[in-house]
Amino acid sequence: MQVTVPRVVTVLLCALLQLCFGTVYAWSFFQTLLIQQEGWSFTQTAAAFSITIFTLGIAAAWAGAMLPRFGPRRLALAGSLLFSVGYLLAGLALHLDLLLLFYIGYGVIGGAGIGLGYVTPVATTAKWFPERKGLATGVVIMGFGVGALLLSKILAPLLMLGTDGDLPLIFAWLGIVFACILVPSSLLLSNPPADSGVALASAEAEEAAQPGSVADCLRSREFVIMWLVFFFNITAGISVISFQSPLLQDVWGLADPSLDPETLARYGATLIAASSLCNGAGRLLWGLLSDRIGRVGTFRILLASQMIVFGILMTERDPWIFSALICYVLLCFGGGFATMPSFIVDVFGTKKMSVIYGAVLTAWAAAGIFGPLYVGLLKDLYPDRALIYCFLIGVLILGLGYVFSFLLTDERIRLGQPTLESTLRQYGIPPLQSSGADAASHGGAGRLG
Repeated sequence: MQVTVPRVVTVLLCALLQLCFGTVYAWSFFQTLLIQQEGWSFTQTAAAFSITIFTLGIAAAWAGAMLPRFGPRRLALAGSLLFSVGYLLAGLALHLDLLLLFYIGYGVIGGAGIGLGYVTPVATTAKWFPERKGLATGVVIMGFGVGALLLSKILAPLLMLGTDGDLPLIFAWLGIVFACILVPSSLLLSNPPADSGVALASAEAEEAAQPGSVADCLRSREFVIMWLVFFFNITAGISVISFQSPLLQDVWGLADPSLDPETLARYGATLIAASSLCNGAGRLLWGLLSDRIGRVGTFRILLASQMIVFGILMTERDPWIFSALICYVLLCFGGGFATMPSFIVDVFGTKKMSVIYGAVLTAWAAAGIFGPLYVGLLKDLYPDRALIYCFLIGVLILGLGYVFSFLLTDERIRLGQPTLESTLRQYGIPPLQSSGADAASHGGAGRLG
């Protein structure tokens, strides 16, 4: 027998799941430690993060398609177990000094867990709050953005202190802690009961969706352009996320060469925490702004303003200004994730949202490969000029996204042949009722065209 909890509790559980999964954005906290203790290069550490984000995006696409079949409880539980096991395997890999096992554990298995877990809370919350989808999903997605704060300022420092900085033990303990939080939360997750007012309102919204198959939507010009714009915004942000702690430590090192490595690491952790708050806040603030000015207008502001910020970051060497600008980049990074789900609903309808949103998250996977790896490669090849090159490439990436955004509109597209019923529902008119005899006498006259 499944237990159904109140919808307010459900949204809190969804936010808690996202908070734990979002700790992946604190990766740069471990980056310098892995380089120092394990002897890894910047490219090798970037590869671990890239594999995680790539697997996350692919798993999220699959989860979006499978959510109607398996339900939120099963997918969330599977994601929670994989995420926790991934950390345990990463700890074992560090103990045995096996880089490939680390890639498999933290990257493939852990990333798949995040992907399964990421889509589930968002889609489930939208069903529980059909009248306030933007606000409810914004709160849940905000939890993912704030996850880096949980790890960089609470869990990791406590474990660093308790284990004397033993990385294998730290990763193993993180797996245990996350399992204790995520598994019970997943078991309480569910869709609203079929006979409830919430479920009926959600079903009514789905019935009003535009005609056309999911395959038609995924082949449409609108989906391709949305995917590209999303990819460019994510690539710019994730390249910063993957290296924000080492980048800030470089800037602080130039500003004050007397600082010791421990102090620099502490400054880097503080930036991760502060930027994660901006990442979370951006998911709520930009989502609310998109309700007022439209999704396309929001994306144009996100991309254009970041082009200016990246241009300044190329030469900015004041650590405080540098940190503030990084926080703004993360604010915009979160804003893209907040705006896209509502954008998909506006363009393609509610019924297809989970599948199409899962498919568009493959842009996250692609950006996860490209963004961190090019920064890691530049750090290894041009350590003295990496900052300039990284942000210059970022300006070019954001410029491409801005150009493509002019090929988008906020309007609902129509795929396939519309029915009379779908047209009436679109304008809030109840469908016509007819008897069986009337239906037989009119043959197939119920379709337009």
